Amino acid sequence: MLFALLPMVAGCRKDTPVALEESNTLFALEVAPGMPYPPLRDDNPLTDASVRLGRKLFFEPRLSRNGTIACGSCHFPERAFSDTIPRSLGVDGSPGLRNAPPLFDLAYHTAYFRDGGVPSLELQVLAPIHDPMEMDYNINVAADILDVEEPFHSLSRLAYGRGLDGYVITRAIANYERTLLSGWSRYDRYLQGDASALSDQEVQGMLVFQGEAAGCTHCHSGPDLSDHSYQNIGQYVDYADPGRERITLAPSDLGKFKVPSLRNVALTAPYMHDGAMGTLDEVVDFFIAGGEAHPNKSPWVHPLDLSEDERADLLAFLRALNDERPLDQVP
Repeated sequence: MLFALLPMVAGCRKDTPVALEESNTLFALEVAPGMPYPPLRDDNPLTDASVRLGRKLFFEPRLSRNGTIACGSCHFPERAFSDTIPRSLGVDGSPGLRNAPPLFDLAYHTAYFRDGGVPSLELQVLAPIHDPMEMDYNINVAADILDVEEPFHSLSRLAYGRGLDGYVITRAIANYERTLLSGWSRYDRYLQGDASALSDQEVQGMLVFQGEAAGCTHCHSGPDLSDHSYQNIGQYVDYADPGRERITLAPSDLGKFKVPSLRNVALTAPYMHDGAMGTLDEVVDFFIAGGEAHPNKSPWVHPLDLSEDERADLLAFLRALNDERPLDQVP
């Protein structure tokens, strides 16, 4: 159905020479020491013009029906591109389906949304624009409106050799999102050999995090502290949101959601797919308690025998995972 949303739209477009002093060279992507270089798409080169266009579109509210909601309205840069409320509000003030997830390190993922229902960043862009609970608009109508203005028209021509349309919008925003990379936290500096980057308490918290008593690394592993699997953590006995089952239709996937990265976790409250937990303390206490008894619950979620000191150390470590520099690489 998502592919059906991308018909070519015929219409009058502004045919003027590129007026911007830009070049369409490859974007100078900065990858943190210790982080792998992300896989990129050959059919959507990460160029300077495409990324700059994508950033303009990401913060453009005219991609919504009433011109009030942009991607950046629910994904705040200072909050690691997450939202501040349990479920983001759409064009008519109604809450969306789920808590808006943070948008960093997406270049490393192979599926998107909390249920993994979309296989590419390009297709991911379509869903919120057309969703009646979110931006409630038609991407091609929005493209016609914006293409008569600068810098949209010139950047589109420069990046993709064509005027702004649905094809260009999805690819440009996807490329901007690919540049939002983490890896510049005090934890990373510690891993790179700076022993002073973490306090003694934070180091103890890292050992709790990595140890079997807490078992966090069974799911929160790898460079971005997520194995990208789908897990039922026993948040509820009865799930109002089916989670991964919505995509696979398999009863064994009921209540499973994509394991989030723990990078920048202190910035991304509220937590869980429905934003039901307001603080990091609440999340840690939930996992210490072991969750509800659900038949699909992960075997790694069970009551934890942690002391008060270990709990405090773990929280201190999690708060050391914030990036020390902006995620946005576009000057």
